[in-house]
Amino acid sequence: MRRILFFILFFLFVFSIGYAQSLQTDTNTWDFGKIHASKGEVKHIFLLKNNSSELLNINGTHASCGCTVPAIDKKAILPKESANLEVRFNPKGYSGAVTQYVYVNTDSKSVPIYRFIVKAEVIKE
Repeated sequence: MRRILFFILFFLFVFSIGYAQSLQTDTNTWDFGKIHASKGEVKHIFLLKNNSSELLNINGTHASCGCTVPAIDKKAILPKESANLEVRFNPKGYSGAVTQYVYVNTDSKSVPIYRFIVKAEVIKE
């Protein structure tokens, strides 16, 4: 019984090594805090690092709303290299707590879609 348990744990460990996350980020959530709608858009830059030994291709980015616009500075990230994901949020028309989502689509087999969250407390004037 112990042998079977050992082999199961061993295979789980071995297979999990190949499926480690390719993309490492400084954070996946950014809170702009209190912002005034009349002052216009705010932005934040997420740092993305390719933690694998293979080229990581960025297939695209999109957001949950047109008020949030993502832009990445590289379409391919070399191993151990980094890219910047700039996210702009326009609070016009919002009031109160707002949460928006940004998605980065990659060719990673382990995690093909990465989700980022931006939040704000919009003060309408």
